[in-house]
Amino acid sequence: MPRPAKPSRSSLTSHSRAAARPSRPPRRSRPTPIKRAKGFLNQQVASGADLAGHVADSVRSAADNLDHSAPQLANFVRNAAERVEEFSEDMRGKSVEELVRTASDFTRRQPALVFGLASLAGFVLLRKSNPPTGSRDGHRGGERFEGSRQFHGV
Repeated sequence: MPRPAKPSRSSLTSHSRAAARPSRPPRRSRPTPIKRAKGFLNQQVASGADLAGHVADSVRSAADNLDHSAPQLANFVRNAAERVEEFSEDMRGKSVEELVRTASDFTRRQPALVFGLASLAGFVLLRKSNPPTGSRDGHRGGERFEGSRQFHGV
């Protein structure tokens, strides 16, 4: 009967080292910065949806206050509250990726409207961020009087 071959010394040493090494628990994968950012943005979307819901409730309350004095305006305000509530519900069920996709699809369908709204927003921001137009020293262009209120020329 043939004898089984003896394992070599090197194989015994590596095997015993592996057995002696304590087993490590599997590494928990850390969320990547992108995953953390998406998680943060999804939380912000949920917070924004809650805020829009609160705004809708406030607008509805304003409509109730307007019922006696201006019923037509109250109906208009109540419709606006319904739209804000619908917007809030739509946002609440979506992730950041879905909102970006929806905005992108809307931009493809209505490029002129999106461009117009972006231009209007830029114009409003520009007007709000710049001081009133006038001379460079901060005075309005129509002010030509100084000191004793005498005219000093053009």
